[in-house]
Amino acid sequence: MEIFSELQNRLKRSGVLIFFVVLFLYFSFYTINGERGLRRYLHLRQEINYAEEIAAKYSRQKHELEEKVRLLSSDSLDLDMLDERARAVLNLARKDEFIILDSEEN
Repeated sequence: MEIFSELQNRLKRSGVLIFFVVLFLYFSFYTINGERGLRRYLHLRQEINYAEEIAAKYSRQKHELEEKVRLLSSDSLDLDMLDERARAVLNLARKDEFIILDSEEN
């Protein structure tokens, strides 16, 4: 009878230990792979970095266009800029000029 009660006590102790190990493994798994886990966090961080790069690129383009518009405004008309834009938009050139196209220009 004593052997049976000893076995029962060991099973209870090991059952508690197994329960906590399983609980630890469960939370560890979802800490890494869950909807709000580390892998998801790293993936979202990567998407945020990519979006910030795109935003910076468009911000630079916006500032460049604002500068061109400022140079073409009637308050501070830059004749060189006006000549450059007229030639680009209207496709004009004199007979003695060479045209070099830049792929960056629109």
